This record gives sequence, structure tokens and C-alpha cells, in this order.
Amino acid sequence: MINRDQIRENRINKIKKLREKGINPYPSRVKRSHNIEQALSDFSKLKSNKKEISLVGRLTTIRQHGGSAFFDIQDHTGRIQGFIKKDTIGPEAFNFFKDNIDLGDFVQVNGVLFSTKVGEKTLEIHDFRLAAKAIFPPPSEWYGLKDPELRYRQRYLDILLNPETKNIFIARSLIIKEIRSFLDKRKFLEVETPILQTQYGGAKARPFRTHLNALDMNLFLRIAPELYLKRLLVGGFEKIYELSRNFRNEGIDRTHNPEFTMLEFYWAYADYKDLMKLTEELFLTLVKKLHGASFFKYDNRKLDFSLPWPRIEFQELIRKETGIVLEELNDVALIKKAKSLKIEIPKGASKAEVADLIYKKYCRPKIWQPTFVIHHPVGSFPLAKESEKLSGKTENFQLVVAGWELVNAFSEQNNALRQREVFEAQEKIFSEGFEEALRLDEDFLMALEYGMPPAGGLGMGIDRLIALLTDSRTLREVILFPTTRPK
Repeated sequence: MINRDQIRENRINKIKKLREKGINPYPSRVKRSHNIEQALSDFSKLKSNKKEISLVGRLTTIRQHGGSAFFDIQDHTGRIQGFIKKDTIGPEAFNFFKDNIDLGDFVQVNGVLFSTKVGEKTLEIHDFRLAAKAIFPPPSEWYGLKDPELRYRQRYLDILLNPETKNIFIARSLIIKEIRSFLDKRKFLEVETPILQTQYGGAKARPFRTHLNALDMNLFLRIAPELYLKRLLVGGFEKIYELSRNFRNEGIDRTHNPEFTMLEFYWAYADYKDLMKLTEELFLTLVKKLHGASFFKYDNRKLDFSLPWPRIEFQELIRKETGIVLEELNDVALIKKAKSLKIEIPKGASKAEVADLIYKKYCRPKIWQPTFVIHHPVGSFPLAKESEKLSGKTENFQLVVAGWELVNAFSEQNNALRQREVFEAQEKIFSEGFEEALRLDEDFLMALEYGMPPAGGLGMGIDRLIALLTDSRTLREVILFPTTRPK
């Protein structure tokens, strides 16, 4: 068997010989009258008119038969068979094709459509041109592309060889367009906020640090756009959203990637209950758009997004799944209980954060159908409002589906004095070793002191949403280029 080095050497030699003959293996322009999908859909009309058409694409198979050859040509819309015959194009052109055109090459082919004896739609080639020479053939021809790490590292080959991978990213684009359309129709304004920030905030996470040479200052990649979006509420915008790339310096697993996409939107004069209704509408719209019904299968189990969805109290869920009654335990007792459940407790974690760790390990994975988990303990979300009616609880919800946390939302804290108290408490536990604590942001507090209307805010993990809607088990399947260790 010819090895990869020999293949590379042979093809580079062909490129040199083509240049010696005055043929450019990489022309800038090609002629295309139809894409392959158009050629196939208008096949009968084009065939009966015997109209010559021009297609361009990559050769994926070649089958030689003496003085003729069949091959498959593929573009982003589909695949069609080509037929080239020495008697039709002449010996010189045919021999050029046979000697210089290889699997993986891009070609422009001109000809007329016909049907073979077995009924396959085919283009009879009258003329052709090399559009781009490939140095390697499609890898499945030589060593395959089954190793997941190789698929993620060389996603371009994964897309080329695996139609199901390509379809996931087509679906991803459709889903994001539909989210924008949904919010735009409801008069939300799309905005952009800084990725490079002087102070990170808006979530509990460790940041990536960088340095700006021009101003000789340290900066952070944002972990969330929340605090800048809230500044816009102060400025008078009432309905805003951002589809953003966020960065968190944390572990990598099936539900986490250090670089990820998130939707955040903020709605003045609304609260977390309004957001629950809007979330139901949004998800039902997306599911119907992608699957044509209010239900579909994920991991071979039915998910039904018919309304309304159940709501379950956070503390009741903990009690149901673990027997722990949060109201009866102080910080020390809960930490002791969590450790007995083999939960690792980060240094400086509060009672609310310990309860959240228990929830994530023992409760969330058991939720399958769309469910709102509501009213986390006060302290779970430092930027959220405490409930006026329910002592010790937050006005919030999380949407959980098939064990995935897809949405985190709450009524936003707009009391500047209370927010300062919470920030200062977060600074204290940060100094005690809790690295994911929120940092005090004086500029944001100044904005808040000018007055922010009551508002509801929502964050949605887009990669997790797409994994769910495309029946994918890990974020790495739905992120085009997930973070991987260099080979």
C-alpha cells in the first residue's frame, strides 16, 4: 500500500508538472451555471433541452473503465455522477484527466445531463478544468476517520466524510436564526458588549487573563455579558439580548467547553415568572421548527415540550432525592452531609453553594422531561433578587431537560445598596479561597446607583440546547472546533 508520504510526493510532482505545462492548478475563478441541487431538481427540463451546464465541486470517487470513467462530484448542496469518455472529449483531454485528476481534487465540469441504464442522473462531460489540486485524498480512503479526538481536531474532514456531522451544524445555524427571529418579533434589540473586560463578572467562574500592551493593563476574557447588559437597562433600553462567546477557565467534559456560546436577554418591567412563560414559548417554537412536532426523541427516549411544564421547588427536590431537609441544617451540618455523599466542597463555599452541588450531583441528572426548578436558596445567585413572599428563597428558575441545565434565569437585583453588600460578601469568600466568587465591580455599582428598572434576565447555553435538539451526547459534537489538546 502506498503510504501518506508517497501520496504527498506524487501529488506535489503532479503540481510541478502542471505548472511546467503552463497550467495553474489553483485558478482564482471558475464557471458555474448551477449548483448540484439545482441540476438535480431541474433534471428533466435540462435533459430534454440538452442544455450544457457547468458544475464545480470535489471528486469523491473515480471508477476507470478503459476509455471511459465514472466519478462522483460533490458540492455543498449534493452529489451527482459524472461520465467522461475518450471518444467524446478526445484522447488528449481524456489522458490528461486520467493522469492528473485525483480523488479530493476540485474540478469544473461542463456537459449535458442524461440517465444511465439503471436510471442514475449523470452529467456527460464535454469539457473540464482543474479548479484546485488536493495534496491528500479523502482520508477514509486510506486510514479512516473514526477516532473522536481526530474528528474534533480535524473537523473539516469530519464534515467532508460524515453527512450527519454536517447536518448538525446546518441545524445549529437554523436554531440560532430562529432564536433571533423569535426575539426580534418581540421587539428585543440585539446588542454587543465587550469580550475584553477590566473586571470579569456576571457568573461564578474562573476567568482567562490577558494583557493589553497598548495601555499596559491586564484584562479578562468575559465569563458572561450580564453586567454590561444591565448597564444598558440603566441607559434606557428595555428589551435587549446578546448571542455571545464566553470563556471560562474550567474543566472540559460532555457539558462544558472553555469557550462556549450563550444567549442572554434582559426584559425591563418583567420578572422570573414572565421569563418562564417566554421560555416555554421559545422552546416550543424551536422544537416544532426543527422536528415538526412538540416532541422528539433524545437518547432513544421521548421528550415532550407540550405546555405547561412542571415546576418543582429546589428544596423539595433535594428532600425528595436525598432526604436532606435544607431548612433544618446549618452551614456546618450541610457540609458534613455533603461530604458523606462524596461531594467535594470547594474552600469558602456557602450553604447555598453546597446545596447546589448536591442538586447537581443527585437531583438534576434524574430530571428528564422539561422542568422548571424554582426558588433556589438565597445566596445561590449573587445578582438575583430575594423573594418578598418566600423567606430565604430567590426569585429564579432553572430549566432542566434530560439532565441538562439549559437555562438559568431570575428577577434581577436592582437595589444598588443591597448589591454592594452581596459583592462585599463575595469578596470575603474569594479572599478565603473560593476562586469562583463574584468580584466587586465599582463601575457597575455606580451604574446601578443611577437607577435600573425592575427586570428579568435569562441565560441559555446555546451549545447544550443544540446538543439536545440534535440528539448529541456531548458539546464536542455541536461545537465546530472544540478545545482539544494539541497533537
